[in-house]
Amino acid sequence: MHVRFGYVAMSVNVANASPSKTMTATQFEKLADREAALRKLERLAMENLHNTLRLLRHNRAYDIHVFRFSSKLVPLATHPITEGWDPFPRLSESFRELGEYALRNGMRTSFHPDHFTVLTTPREEVLRVSLLDLAHQVRMLEAMGLGAESKCNIHIGGTYGNKETALERFRSRFVELPDSIRNRLTLENDDKTYTALETLRFAEEIGVPMVLDLHHHQVNPGDGEAAAELWPRIQATWNGTGLPPKIHVSSPKNEKDIRAHADFVEPAPLVSFLRSIASQTPALDIMIEAKQKDSALFRLMKDLEGMDGFRTTDGASVEVNG
Repeated sequence: MHVRFGYVAMSVNVANASPSKTMTATQFEKLADREAALRKLERLAMENLHNTLRLLRHNRAYDIHVFRFSSKLVPLATHPITEGWDPFPRLSESFRELGEYALRNGMRTSFHPDHFTVLTTPREEVLRVSLLDLAHQVRMLEAMGLGAESKCNIHIGGTYGNKETALERFRSRFVELPDSIRNRLTLENDDKTYTALETLRFAEEIGVPMVLDLHHHQVNPGDGEAAAELWPRIQATWNGTGLPPKIHVSSPKNEKDIRAHADFVEPAPLVSFLRSIASQTPALDIMIEAKQKDSALFRLMKDLEGMDGFRTTDGASVEVNG
């Protein structure tokens, strides 16, 4: 099994390269000239895109093929205060350059909209903002020239007192989504509400790939199904996408705060899982969700060196034998 590792949005090794520089709505309102304020937002967005390109160059230097973009590349893009503003014409060249670099270097990229993006909500205003946010994330990928292989990963959402009713709201809204959004969605199990098995069943039902989060499954295991037992069905949700399955890995911060992410990844649980699925999975991409970002990736690669059944193939990839 060929395994590639990636990390989320920001590097702790590349100095002054935040891709999420922003301006608050309060700061925006304090600027008397609205047009000048919008131009400032566009300059911040251009800087975020430039820094993201710097991160991709860093990734290429270290053989990192999997990367999640910051969802905040364009500050206040979906905030009511900027309604009517279209930053994309001014940012088109920067977006295009970013996408061309990712494609040219065979990088798998994605977005993970914030937790407020939920399709189960009973509140119309929350739904409106969620749909606006999904449309914006997809438009950014389209501006980069990236096809449906670049996904937007979301959680099912809340239960709001009735899990079945919440799922029915998701179902009805999902079929109404434009193809441009629906074809990019993946579903991830969460750490409190929808277990891996529940998420898997729903992903199978609506026909979207599932991203297994091993840490979330650890703290929200449902009836205790082992991740490896669910894996054949999870893997099958990726059939027809042309992509390897993707999973998320992280470790609990400590025994008292098991849901928070630690700085680095404890390798033992991941190693056990990879060994259990290696014989049935040709390729797998793993997103590391650790506080130390790319440094956590580098440490994990070092931890895996010399382990039985693991062979390093480049700076961020390994071959695993079952």
